[in-house]
Amino acid sequence: MPELPEVETVARSVDQRVRGDRIVEVWFCSHPQSFKTPPAEQAKGLTGRVFLAVHRTGKHIVCELGPALTVGKRAAARKGEAAQAQWIVHLGMTGRLLVTDADAPVTAHTHARLTLASGRELRFVDPRRFGRLDFHDLQRHAGFASQGAEPLTIGKEEFAALFRGRRLPIKAALLNQRLLTGVGNIYADEALFRAGVRPRRMAGRLTREELERLRVGLIEVLRHAIRLGGSSVSDYVDANGDPGSFQVEHCVYRRTGLPCRRCGREIRRIVLAGRGTHYCPQCQH
Repeated sequence: MPELPEVETVARSVDQRVRGDRIVEVWFCSHPQSFKTPPAEQAKGLTGRVFLAVHRTGKHIVCELGPALTVGKRAAARKGEAAQAQWIVHLGMTGRLLVTDADAPVTAHTHARLTLASGRELRFVDPRRFGRLDFHDLQRHAGFASQGAEPLTIGKEEFAALFRGRRLPIKAALLNQRLLTGVGNIYADEALFRAGVRPRRMAGRLTREELERLRVGLIEVLRHAIRLGGSSVSDYVDANGDPGSFQVEHCVYRRTGLPCRRCGREIRRIVLAGRGTHYCPQCQH
């Protein structure tokens, strides 16, 4: 499943290509699994609207939309214009949000096509159909917000407070989206390695020094992964169809049996909180 760096990369690349463009036509497939808002309601709400911005909130891509414009009106958004609607995309396990030419071949498992005034299309492709599409009319509903704290900007005290007294493994706590939003299996493993903390340690028993190393390590690994376009360990690509490259720099994730890049000991794998978990027995205590 795409995690924070992958979702951030997709959101940024979509924003660069569709900001200011107007949606002139909307098509949805007949599979109901991909829709939180009924497709007919989404199509009606989206048609004619202008993309003001596209950004990430947690593991969701949020498209901020202006008022619906009729054909012939200027599509470019005014600077500082307030959004009146949101289109919210969760990529699930295999979802892709792609910006293509309108005449590009339509691949299998395409669930949504937004035709734009520029002649391009924004397409949602999801073979396993675990992704979700939602529409919020901000005149009637509150804007989308995640439950957990944002890991890229969380401060020292707030981070420590999240885990205080928690009687569960720190790896499981990092994956809890109600605590931290956007952190998944890859970056939890990599952050714990950077911090020198074993994934089975009880979250509530970590010292303040260990928690601060973990916070700093998590921010560093997330930012570095974003710079490299995320990790393409299965079928993840950005909005242009390009894979990320951070997977070649993984220190522990999916490196079972290989030597640790720091000390040379074999990387071990356990199952924790239902997830494959990778760590170095020498570097992590």
